[in-house]
Amino acid sequence: MKNKIYIGAMALAAMLGTTSCGDDFLKEDANHMVTDGLLETNEGAKAMAAGLYANLRWHFGYEWAYGITLYGTDEFTNGADLTAEPWNTYDNRLNPMDCTPANGAANKNCPGVSALWNEMYYGISTANLVLSKSGNLTDEDTRNKVMGEAYFLRGYNYYRLFAQYGGVVLQTEPASGDAVTVSYYERATAEQTLNQVINDFQQAYDRLPLTKWRGNGTWTKYTAAHFLAKALLYRQSERCSDWNSNYPANTDLEKAVELCKEVIAACPLEKDYNDLYANWTGVDCKNESSKEILMCAEHNGDKSTSGRFGNRTYNYFNPQFSNFSGGWVQRGQYIGGMDFQRCRPTEYAYAIFDNVNDSRMWKTFKTIYGYNNYQKLSDGVKAMGVTEDQAPELGDIGIMFILNKKDDPRFQDETTYGTFGRGGQAHSFINPETGKWVPNVFPVYLGGQYVLNTYGVSGNPAQSNVFCGINKTDDGSRTAEKGDAHRDVIMARTGETYLIEAEALVRLGKYDKAIAVVNELRKRAEWKSGEDREYYVDGSIAFENNTTASAVLGKCKDKNGQKINNLQAHKYSFIKKNTYYISTGIARTTEASNLQIADYNNLPAEDEAVLTAIGATGTKERLINFILNERTRECLGEWNRWEELSRTKTLVKRAKLFNPEAAANVADRHNLRPIPQIFIDALQTKDGKNLPDEEKAKWQNPGY
Repeated sequence: MKNKIYIGAMALAAMLGTTSCGDDFLKEDANHMVTDGLLETNEGAKAMAAGLYANLRWHFGYEWAYGITLYGTDEFTNGADLTAEPWNTYDNRLNPMDCTPANGAANKNCPGVSALWNEMYYGISTANLVLSKSGNLTDEDTRNKVMGEAYFLRGYNYYRLFAQYGGVVLQTEPASGDAVTVSYYERATAEQTLNQVINDFQQAYDRLPLTKWRGNGTWTKYTAAHFLAKALLYRQSERCSDWNSNYPANTDLEKAVELCKEVIAACPLEKDYNDLYANWTGVDCKNESSKEILMCAEHNGDKSTSGRFGNRTYNYFNPQFSNFSGGWVQRGQYIGGMDFQRCRPTEYAYAIFDNVNDSRMWKTFKTIYGYNNYQKLSDGVKAMGVTEDQAPELGDIGIMFILNKKDDPRFQDETTYGTFGRGGQAHSFINPETGKWVPNVFPVYLGGQYVLNTYGVSGNPAQSNVFCGINKTDDGSRTAEKGDAHRDVIMARTGETYLIEAEALVRLGKYDKAIAVVNELRKRAEWKSGEDREYYVDGSIAFENNTTASAVLGKCKDKNGQKINNLQAHKYSFIKKNTYYISTGIARTTEASNLQIADYNNLPAEDEAVLTAIGATGTKERLINFILNERTRECLGEWNRWEELSRTKTLVKRAKLFNPEAAANVADRHNLRPIPQIFIDALQTKDGKNLPDEEKAKWQNPGY
């Protein structure tokens, strides 16, 4: 950390943008020397403030993207790949030391506990430098924009530090070059840290303009309003309950509500949930300019905007289809996601959706992969009664996930549709819609039991590589199978703002108003009249304009044993339909659906089941947990679940109930992360001596 803070002011060359607006402000120019004298000019200050945005890309460049935000929660557990396993299982490898192969990591890519700590202080150091000089600017408009951006990044980085660690080091001035100053720090309390966050977001809110003056991705007053409301809600949440009585709850919560209303009025929801993530057609496409997007880590096709690690998020949400499918489905850049199978949805993540009426389920989960590599029917499959005329052809369904309900009478045994399994297992399932055998087919429930996690190659339900993944990061613009993604990563949007407002209203005791706000959000999730409920799309669609379309790069072959090119593989593998009708069993319809909640005492069946399992009784507790459920339906996989459960102190109970791999170890201490030992060991006293062990111990969070 001391190196990060000390050199932050001198390392800006790697983070700077140009002074122009639009996409060009993303570009980083590391080939010129920069001094803080650049901040003495209006244009120079704009350029240096543009460099602040680059700090956001770090969050999505490597395994920490999901490890510190999604693992160990009720929504996601690990697949068969155990790269970041300690973050999910909370075993003794999640401790103040970075986990490496030498001390138990599966490989060198396990996210270190020091990663977020170091990177956030790097951004804070840069923001401090900008703030220290920007007051000299004579142009008021430039000064406000530059200072607003610096306050926002500093506030956001301290917010991330607070959410993970609690009280941290507060540094609001550029670091001194004095060696002792760099090594001596005092740890602020959690109260002081969150108050700093709130103050910085307020300063940003007061200064940032209403418009995206730099182009897409620019932080505006509404970005600051969203996070200021979030921070005020945090101050009145359970994790702050030992000190938040110092701040009138009504004042914080009513201000949060007003800020949310301001954002919602100015930054309306997209009409179709598909237009947020699924209809991603390529670099800088239309949906990246959505008014609903309040903050994102920007990427595009220019290598200078990739950041240190690029955008790796497309790797983490797909099942390991190239392994379990028996060769029927091969991976490549023509499929929007790589099958690193890091984030496996839990049973809760499927069960919490109304699979008939909530379109978000079908616009989030990828339930079908096309058959793109010729295989013959095995003798075992034929022995089960499958005939050659029932054999699939290239472009038919190669993998099918059936998102059924536990009590669905059609799946109480294997008599209705035949048996299920992966490509290497003989099974007899015939698709009732096509009359074709499906090489890989998996229901969520069979005989009233959760079985999706039992089909994996390892045979271990705790490490299954078979699951139905989500599509929010799929990117068909990649020009190599493991190439960098080019799409922006959404970090905040108005859909979440509704849920912040609703929770603030619950905490104010305004339960009817809270449900009314959630109902507004749920209107978008309803099927519209005339809508095709079986239609599916994801970011794979971007491959239609890919420069590698004519290349023959993958393993896919046709019936004659000839390799097919990427475009053919794409057309075979990307089927624009889902498993809606076989999953629900309802008759085909184009009628509108209804997700409106009439009475907060009578919540949807999916929610009541969770509330019963949790043991939630009082109205406030029930509705806070209901909103957490609604967060899953609206924001599944959107990089903030661990933080929200920690904030509401529901992490332990929900992880124990819904994440079998976390259940044995998760404990109250896991509401905070361990302070990195590498930082503590480098601390010194005011007179430059090594910190005594008893003083070091005071720096560490309880239980570590």
